[in-house]
Amino acid sequence: MTNQPAPQPMIIRYDPAAEFFTSERCFINELFNTAADESLSIAQARIAPGVTTRWHTLIATTERYVILAGEGLIEIGELPAQLMTALDVAIIPPGCKQRITNSGTIDLIFLAICTPRFMPKVYVEMAHSE
Repeated sequence: MTNQPAPQPMIIRYDPAAEFFTSERCFINELFNTAADESLSIAQARIAPGVTTRWHTLIATTERYVILAGEGLIEIGELPAQLMTALDVAIIPPGCKQRITNSGTIDLIFLAICTPRFMPKVYVEMAHSE
């Protein structure tokens, strides 16, 4: 058992103005990412049509993509590229290379759920970015 206090009931309101552009070539809105809960973070990612994120990996962090809108061609590790659409889920283990391309005509929007929570220091851009 951990010494972390039990979570308290709360509502966190969506703030569209909190979205920012990253060097990964996508927009991020951190929906929930706080030191008060180290176990998990939730971000909304948005990628414009035709854009491919940079090859990258996360150190000691598992990431899950939950597609909300649009379609994307995801590449994870050595798996063949896979088309993802609404409500598809991708599991990306720690240290696994990844990128996603918006293959549709509207913004690709998905949740990025990380355990433990995402911290910038765990993000590693890979040298073979295209």
